[in-house]
Amino acid sequence: MSAQDKLTGAFGTDLPEQSSSAKESWRVFGIMAEFVEATERLNTIQPAVSIFGSARTPSDHPHYKLAEQIARQLSDAGFSVISGGGPGIMEAANKGAFSGRSLSVGLNIQLPHEQHNNAYQDVSRTFRHFFARKYMFVKFATAYVVMPGGFGTLDELMEALTLVQTGKTRKMPIILVCSDFWGGMLDWFRQVLIAENMISAGDMDLVQLIDEPHQVVDAIFKYYETRGFEPSAVEREIQLNL
Repeated sequence: MSAQDKLTGAFGTDLPEQSSSAKESWRVFGIMAEFVEATERLNTIQPAVSIFGSARTPSDHPHYKLAEQIARQLSDAGFSVISGGGPGIMEAANKGAFSGRSLSVGLNIQLPHEQHNNAYQDVSRTFRHFFARKYMFVKFATAYVVMPGGFGTLDELMEALTLVQTGKTRKMPIILVCSDFWGGMLDWFRQVLIAENMISAGDMDLVQLIDEPHQVVDAIFKYYETRGFEPSAVEREIQLNL
């Protein structure tokens, strides 16, 4: 039994004699254990690319095939590939990476439906808390690749854009794949968000729209070719305060 299991087992609802404040205190220890164990387990996976996308995409869908190709090329190029560990695009990403040269990493989340571990993971972690899981996606990523998806995918994308925009994490490539899917959203950014002064025109430079797998890999290498993948001392300090 892991430290996390021992701690989180202590604050379940099967202990009615505990006060609410005591249960909350034990939850804090459980969250700490989740952070510590995941960080220790994932420290060796860099450089890594996080791939996001819908859990509902079937394996015969073109988006699934495209995500698998991108992940395979990233893996063969030397990147560990991180996904949410579940079905759909997440499975495609892990499957492509699993068949490549580098590690396939799955960061799963306990949900009442939709989510189960896919079979293509060299490294697997299951989280109870969304915010701990999201932290790991950002902390260990040198780039984000975002495939078509729903609320969860949009949540991860907006989180990445916000953190980079506000300087709470280091700058990195954020690549949207499938122009026909993302084009309308980017048009809305320009026509509404920029027009209403909700974001700056320069914020559009935070994202790239790319459709070809080899161009995704090339764009990541191009971004880091003059500085390398290793975070600078300043960037490490930023990550510590994420």
